[in-house]
Amino acid sequence: MATIKPPTTYKQQIEKLRLRGCIIADESQAIEILSKVNYYRLTAYFLPFKQPDETYRAGTDFNTVYQIYEFDRKIRNLMFLAIEEIEINLRSSLAYYHAQKYGALGYLDNKNYYPKHDHTKFLSRIDDEKKKRIKEPFVQHHLKKYGGIFPIWVIIELFTFTTLSHFYADLPIDDQKYIARKFYKTHNKTLRSWLRCSTDLRNFCAHFGRLYYRIFTSIPDGIPELDKSNERSLFAVIMVLRNLFTDPDKWNNEIYKKICSLINEYSKIINFYHIGFPQDWEKKLMKYIV
Repeated sequence: MATIKPPTTYKQQIEKLRLRGCIIADESQAIEILSKVNYYRLTAYFLPFKQPDETYRAGTDFNTVYQIYEFDRKIRNLMFLAIEEIEINLRSSLAYYHAQKYGALGYLDNKNYYPKHDHTKFLSRIDDEKKKRIKEPFVQHHLKKYGGIFPIWVIIELFTFTTLSHFYADLPIDDQKYIARKFYKTHNKTLRSWLRCSTDLRNFCAHFGRLYYRIFTSIPDGIPELDKSNERSLFAVIMVLRNLFTDPDKWNNEIYKKICSLINEYSKIINFYHIGFPQDWEKKLMKYIV
């Protein structure tokens, strides 16, 4: 096993970057940045500039890399804002549909799911969420007044986005088809794909993960505006969010406008290829009323 590297001071970190070819004009400013952003985190943004011999391409500037980091931080916050809207809307749609068809406690019956659904694992996951949020007033209320029995419209508020996505994917196929067509104007297979992509994105955002220059694992289904060059890019998952947004006006006025503003602000810093944005990205990201 390799030996763990010893800790380094800010000055040593700067020297390390310089030895690899990074231009640092203002050392005091660089130290201030490194005191706020962990060196290990920031160096991930040097990846597009890295050469096979571990040095950086000629002209690699510390301030440019930091500006890319700032762009990434801002776009990540914006993605999280969009996901919040999608997640709340999905909870509402699933809870209402399931309650109307199967009743308040229908989610507890294994017969109301797709045959491959692992009901024991599902119930265990719910119990874990109850324990994690035991101090929440609504959880306490249902524990004391209803003996820990939660109707679907309450328990669904404890679901993580991952559990929410699995819940949809485990519904009977006819239910999946109805929900996909009714609320998202698409097919159930496509909606499952979109939710999987959104779950991955949400997890990256929740843990402050880098979105810039990232190759995403899941390829979204049913988005003709994508091709092989950008189907695993940031642009691809933003297109997924656009399609999951059920209110076109809200998307265009609250999310789309902010994306455009942010992209235009950093257009001279970022590399559009590294985020998968095509030339006509503005046209493609706008949501049109069908």
